[in-house]
Amino acid sequence: MAEKKKWFQLDLGLSKAQGSGSCGCGKDSGDCGSHSDHPDKEYRLTAEEFDAAVEKELMGETAVSQTQKDGFQQVFDVKMDRRTAFRKLTASLLVGAGAVHTSCSLTAGNETKEKAQIDWEEQFKGNYKLMTKEEKQATVDRLVRSYQLRKKKNIKMSSADASKDVLFGYAFNISKCQGYMNCVSACVEENNQDRNSQMQYIRIHEMKDGEGFKFNEADDNYYHEVPAEGHFYMGTQCFHCDNPPCVNVCPVEATWREEDGLVVIDYDWCIGCRYCMAACPYDGRRFNWSKPEVPEDEVNKNQHYLGNRMRKKGVMEKCTFCVQRSRAGKDPACVEACPTGARIFGNLLDPDSTIRWVLENKQVFRLKEDLGTEPKFWYFMD
Repeated sequence: MAEKKKWFQLDLGLSKAQGSGSCGCGKDSGDCGSHSDHPDKEYRLTAEEFDAAVEKELMGETAVSQTQKDGFQQVFDVKMDRRTAFRKLTASLLVGAGAVHTSCSLTAGNETKEKAQIDWEEQFKGNYKLMTKEEKQATVDRLVRSYQLRKKKNIKMSSADASKDVLFGYAFNISKCQGYMNCVSACVEENNQDRNSQMQYIRIHEMKDGEGFKFNEADDNYYHEVPAEGHFYMGTQCFHCDNPPCVNVCPVEATWREEDGLVVIDYDWCIGCRYCMAACPYDGRRFNWSKPEVPEDEVNKNQHYLGNRMRKKGVMEKCTFCVQRSRAGKDPACVEACPTGARIFGNLLDPDSTIRWVLENKQVFRLKEDLGTEPKFWYFMD
């Protein structure tokens, strides 16, 4: 188990005081009672010094735990470049101006004012992974209500956390995949992916028999009858690594690994720098260059905050093993849609699961194992 990080350090100035020859009385020695000829004598802060040091810490002049900060402080405490900072500040000013104008308007209706209030609270909420259970539910409730006000439709959104004794894993049977791409279509529909850009979290690679895994020569956008003679098919997506390089490079901690092994993204915390996209050795992440568009009658209204909820323009997206389904005890949409049974998903900690049987009885392998990323996505052949 990874060692828990210590997110803060309270520096009361002891080291500085111990390194000084003066107690504050203006003398390096004398009869004030606080000096000693013994250098190892314990240094004691006065009540005034202690209060000043604590106040300095709480005001953020030295390292402070992020969990002590509210959403407003977190938003403006994130390290970012000038362009991103200007965009964030501009968006915040527009939201604030809109909220003030709406709240003071004599003609604005109650729903309009409520929408403005929701926009304000969402703009200055904190990082999802630092929220309490109550705060997570509050932001979910706001998003559900916002959708109702905008679309006059209802959605169901979950904030379900990882379950105890669950670690998700995935296996892909290369022998059975016939390249039908039912999995791709199911993923697009389940996860509310942009229809205009034809974004796809899953890619099926068509490769020639006997030539190994040459992804740079593979056809990922074939439009012919399958399976093609002399070819085999192999799927890739986010592999939900135990040591994900994408998480390590994110400058704002907008992506992280959950206890059940899922690597997730807080879309509202992502600044769109695409460092994670560059760091991923499996091409598992996607960037939306425009606002995702999904016809209202095609929107999947069974959503999860960290999964298939509607995203905004300029953030990263990827496979989440359908968190809205997997944490509800269901298979991801791609597994359910595969007509040949090439995809297997389950709990790696369950000795009776199909995924465990595959790992224990088949010759399995993972891509780029030498990198040490520990992907939880295995391949095998019959």
